Amino acid sequence: MSRGFTLVEILVVVVIIGVLATALVLRVDIAGGARQVEHEAEQARALIGYACEQAELRGREIGVSMSTSGYRFSQLEQDAWLPFGEGELRTRSWLPNSAIGLSRDGHAVALAGDYPDVPQLLCYSSGELTAFELDLGLPEVNPHYRVEGHPDGTLALRSVDAHAH
Repeated sequence: MSRGFTLVEILVVVVIIGVLATALVLRVDIAGGARQVEHEAEQARALIGYACEQAELRGREIGVSMSTSGYRFSQLEQDAWLPFGEGELRTRSWLPNSAIGLSRDGHAVALAGDYPDVPQLLCYSSGELTAFELDLGLPEVNPHYRVEGHPDGTLALRSVDAHAH
């Protein structure tokens, strides 16, 4: 006499597999978000570094303006900061739903929906840089990342625990 599985046993196994599959998909999605934030922060660090190199090479200051939607690079032309059009220093957008924070000298800088007339950060032709901290993250994703700009023109990237107070 052979005994097979009952319908209830089969349903229990299907439910367990479904729960495990759902947990796996959610975990992969969260890890994907963390990778996206890390990539975004690394790109911002690299582009600000490139802008500072260009400021030194050209002998002219390059500004970095940030808003809640993205960041752009500009150059001073006859008393007005004009954004670069195309190329590496073109305007960039943040990831959708990004949590962005900017501070200079330990003081938060308010970011608006539009870019300010005068850039918040400057890459000087001398190789110096406005000291800053730029925090990037996504809701429900840990860690967040911080790009740190130092007065000597060096930049660093590090992860920050989003749940730390």
